[in-house]
Amino acid sequence: MSRLLVTGGAGFIGANFVHHWLRQHPSDRVVVLDALTYAGNPENLATLQGSASLRFVQGDIGDTPRIEALLREESIDTIVHFAAESHVDRSIHGPDAFIATNVVGTHGLLKAARQVWLQEGLAPAHRFHHVSTDEVYGSLGPDDPGFSEATQYQPNSPYSASKAASDHLVRAYHHTYGLAVTTSNCSNNYGPFHFPEKLIPLMIVNILHGRPLPVYGDGRNVRDWLHVSDHCRGIELVLGQGRPGEVYNIGGGAECENIALVKLLCRVADEAFAEDPQLRARYPQSPAAAGNAASLITHVKDRAGHDRRYAIDCGKIERELGYRAQVKLEAGIRDTFAWYVANPGWWQRVMDGSYRNWLATNYGR
Repeated sequence: MSRLLVTGGAGFIGANFVHHWLRQHPSDRVVVLDALTYAGNPENLATLQGSASLRFVQGDIGDTPRIEALLREESIDTIVHFAAESHVDRSIHGPDAFIATNVVGTHGLLKAARQVWLQEGLAPAHRFHHVSTDEVYGSLGPDDPGFSEATQYQPNSPYSASKAASDHLVRAYHHTYGLAVTTSNCSNNYGPFHFPEKLIPLMIVNILHGRPLPVYGDGRNVRDWLHVSDHCRGIELVLGQGRPGEVYNIGGGAECENIALVKLLCRVADEAFAEDPQLRARYPQSPAAAGNAASLITHVKDRAGHDRRYAIDCGKIERELGYRAQVKLEAGIRDTFAWYVANPGWWQRVMDGSYRNWLATNYGR
């Protein structure tokens, strides 16, 4: 039986991981720590409320004394660290929060783990797993091989620079103090509970409401898309079989230009509307009701410092741990579109501010 502290466990990837872990390991104990900033949403864990295996704690990863107390109180032996500021656009306009959370916050968490696990000796067998991003590696040319674990770091945004710094801190705590750490660098995730400022959920919501679909520049920027369920399985493999001190890249094997991805979403929407008269009745303002969602595509000024291409070489995790991405891109996009159509209350509350009111009532914020 393991006892996990999952930071950022009310966010998109963190919440999906909590659901996955408790399905696969129902006898384990999971403590979720989340500061409930704008992207943290306790509703993401609503179906787990009342579970004896789950505890939710609202708190900041930079509050080292509180983290230490949690590690002692819950006899935590595993930390899975998702908590991060993660939106590149936000980092361009307000980098301070990214340094505070991603760098200083991660260091606070590492200090707590070192104190309780190593200096106090309360968890001789432990693991600190740090969830990072492929963006730390910089940008690839059209014919370059994918990022491997040996690729030189070349972060190009305040977000990716802050994640690179946190990666280095995690590595340093292993080599200097002997903390048993692993790091995974993933490609672009998508799936249920994805905050609607990100590309795929934003496009889905805008299609439903008949709003423009903003595509940066020429739309030829390439990303490798990883369904969040595959990411969760990859992390599970690293926790179970990964070697301490090692880095594992987790990708979806699904490179796609942004413009092609948006067009795929439009086609999926057109087909869904054609098959479901109720969908046409619910969203009559959507051009998808007439089979023309792509008419909403609008090219906008490119983002500052926009990396041209990301691609992941998953060879190491495939060879060592047996990882394979299972969700094909089109199937994953269809499932994700269906989830947003089936859960309008979730994204409407997030986007219209009523979530903030709900949060204030239930969590005093």
